[in-house]
Amino acid sequence: MSGTIDFKDGMKIFWDVAIEMDDGLNLRADIFSPVEDGKYPVLMTHGPYGKWLAFQDAYAPQWDSMTTNFPEILADSSSKYQNWEVVDPERWVPDGYVCVRVDSRGAGRSPGYLDPFSKRETKDFYDCIEWAAVQEWSNGKIGLNGISYYAINQWQVAAMQPPHLEAICIWEGASDLYREMSHHGGIYCTYGGNWYKGRCLPRQHGMGAKGYRSKVNGQWVSGPDTMSEEELGYHRADMANDLFSNNYSTDPYWEDRMPDFSKINVPLFSSSNWGGQSLHSRGNFEGFNSAASKEKWLEVHGIEHWTEFYTDYGVKLQKKFFGHYLKGEDTGWEEQPKVLLQVRHPEDKFVEREESEWPLARTEWTKYYLNPKNFSLEVEGNNEEKIVAYKGLGDGVTFVTPPLKTEMEITGPLSSKLFISSETEDADLFLIVRVFAEDFKEVVFQGALDPTTPTAQGWLRASRRKLDPDLSLPYRPYHAHDEDQPLNPGDIYEVDIEIWPTSVVIPKNYRIGLTIRGKDYVYQTGGGSTLPNMNRFSGCGPFVHDDSRDRPFETFSKNVSLHFGETYNPYILLPVIN
Repeated sequence: MSGTIDFKDGMKIFWDVAIEMDDGLNLRADIFSPVEDGKYPVLMTHGPYGKWLAFQDAYAPQWDSMTTNFPEILADSSSKYQNWEVVDPERWVPDGYVCVRVDSRGAGRSPGYLDPFSKRETKDFYDCIEWAAVQEWSNGKIGLNGISYYAINQWQVAAMQPPHLEAICIWEGASDLYREMSHHGGIYCTYGGNWYKGRCLPRQHGMGAKGYRSKVNGQWVSGPDTMSEEELGYHRADMANDLFSNNYSTDPYWEDRMPDFSKINVPLFSSSNWGGQSLHSRGNFEGFNSAASKEKWLEVHGIEHWTEFYTDYGVKLQKKFFGHYLKGEDTGWEEQPKVLLQVRHPEDKFVEREESEWPLARTEWTKYYLNPKNFSLEVEGNNEEKIVAYKGLGDGVTFVTPPLKTEMEITGPLSSKLFISSETEDADLFLIVRVFAEDFKEVVFQGALDPTTPTAQGWLRASRRKLDPDLSLPYRPYHAHDEDQPLNPGDIYEVDIEIWPTSVVIPKNYRIGLTIRGKDYVYQTGGGSTLPNMNRFSGCGPFVHDDSRDRPFETFSKNVSLHFGETYNPYILLPVIN
């Protein structure tokens, strides 16, 4: 096996090992194994963030906050080998695992053409799994574990059915990149292009001396050679343009990146985040329900996107799962509830509860109708003919329940039905589910990225209102996104909006609100924290929809009208739990 070997911190470490792909290109991997010779189960990650780049160097504020609030993460580890969104080998190798980190094609130490989530990249991942299965330190059982990118590509490669893939742990990973990253409700989101520029390109292979230096070995994370800007451009996809120009979910670009859930049959543990509005939420629910796997579990938590993966809570769950499937140990996983929820309360309080399915079978799907007379939400409809208009790029309108007579829990997916018209051929609908305290101050939550997120969000471009009847459910409308159906100005259209899953226990005398507007939610105008190459967060994190090419002012700034009456009775559908 190529590469160099170190014996450090109780591990045998193979650096920069070459793994040959089917086209002859060599990817580079680091392998952290027990010192004692033997055959061990393998945990693998494969991605573009640079296997030699320390978490502390790339995301210092996030690291400092996480370890300050949860010092347990630093126990029993020097953290020297800790990378962004992958397991810490010092916390896994002592338990008899081999941890394999692979720089994906065109990233870090691996040469080639950088093209995230492509078929080529997924096939590489498949080949890495099968390579690891036959190495002298492997027992032939491969598990996948990681956050975000290192979770998303698990859905993709599992659908290819690598023979030695035994189990996957998808921690906050999207499963439908079109609907969850690029085009929310058909509205283009700028996040993907910014993410690629800020978090992938600085780690591109060939950055060499223009990039990061490894804290562990002093070598270049994306080296050893330093390419010119022209050379770097030649060896990578123009992802921002690809995301924007592939406007329909049926475009080959997206079909190549959409997993076939009917072919995912390995045991899986899907872990989602209530605060992952816009990327790190929906996919874990959809993947859990859609995968063909007979052995599958769902867990949902809150707080920051990267934190619970490393806390004792998260690591304990992961080790129970992999200990059972990769080591054959009696970890108690067979008694693990199929669904484990950290039910959310105001002030980011969480109460753990075991469930058997998702959505919850005991859900009381409750319609709250929009009343235009007093802008209220009520359980009884209103037949009075009325029109409520708002500026397309204004603050919109908000409908609020009376004070709740008793405590209410809403946990599950949501939806809304509206009847709208526009002065132009289109309209963008941003729906925000909100909770207000007795003094009408809005209750916000720590999101996966943004520290001040609302209760839930949904989006729809009116010209993309077409539903897929086979995949749509009353609580989760599924839009085809295969064509545009422009509006005739002034005509009334029925539209169904998907609102992503949420959980909150709302105290007595609090109120539930629904805001309908034509632009992103804003809680704090000054902006909060951020990530590299991202906007200052103001309520919806980096997931903003402000590209003028997609949202020309002349189309989306004009009046949008909500229609009410005997045949137009709009509502929001809430998943009430008793």
